[in-house]
Amino acid sequence: MKRIVLSVLTAAIAATVATAAFANQAPDVNRRAAHQRHRIVEGRRCGALTRGESRRLMRGQRHLARMERRARADGVVTPREHRRLERGLDRQSARIWRLKHNARHARVASTSRTLSASASRANGF
Repeated sequence: MKRIVLSVLTAAIAATVATAAFANQAPDVNRRAAHQRHRIVEGRRCGALTRGESRRLMRGQRHLARMERRARADGVVTPREHRRLERGLDRQSARIWRLKHNARHARVASTSRTLSASASRANGF
């Protein structure tokens, strides 16, 4: 009887330590998601992403945030939930890279181009 109680108690302590270790890894998920949002905004700003591409990517970021909220809802992020979040972040990162490096580019109005266009129109060209 004593052995059974000790083994159950040991298993409970091990499970508590394991879940605490995975709970500490959640800030890494937040850091990655913030970095991905920054990559999307930067891609939109420099013209590497079109409006539709950036909207689609931001929708993916919101989906990942919902996944994380659901995983944390019970107070514990299990190893399975953590793997699922990491896999989602990996896929989203690949999507961002692929869309930023495709042949589509957004029109970015630069001040020099706008000034030269208005000057040529004024001159009748």
